[in-house]
Amino acid sequence: MSGFNISVISGPNLDRLGKREPAIYGTATLDDVHRAVEEAAKARGASVSCMQSNCEGELVTAISHAGDRGFHGILLNAGAYTHTSIALYDAIRASALPTVEVHISNPDGREPFRRRSRIAPACMARVAGFGPSSYVLGLIGLLGHLEKLRSDERG
Repeated sequence: MSGFNISVISGPNLDRLGKREPAIYGTATLDDVHRAVEEAAKARGASVSCMQSNCEGELVTAISHAGDRGFHGILLNAGAYTHTSIALYDAIRASALPTVEVHISNPDGREPFRRRSRIAPACMARVAGFGPSSYVLGLIGLLGHLEKLRSDERG
């Protein structure tokens, strides 16, 4: 049992999953994605808290205060802010928590402006292109990383 607490943060327009461009993002809703992540976390002895905001400032606050709120890591789909937000980059760095960037689609296979991630240098890993499963795969990787850190600390 890991006992890790993970903050799952989704950015702009992800509240429109299931309705917005289903050919790209599929038909699963954000609630469906959250349920899948919650089930995967529970199966691994972890817990998650999921939030979504279309407002950059709310995302910055959630990220930068995650450690103060008892989270051990962050799973982040910053949506379009991935490509523009230095503020999110700074918040990830300020949190000092391991953060995995996740995307439902593969940004590198889409429009040229989506191919640059401003937040990637602050994140430990990126999982993209697996549809809603990107969240679960990111969670599994993050929990594995946290378990390794815990094991290394114990010697």
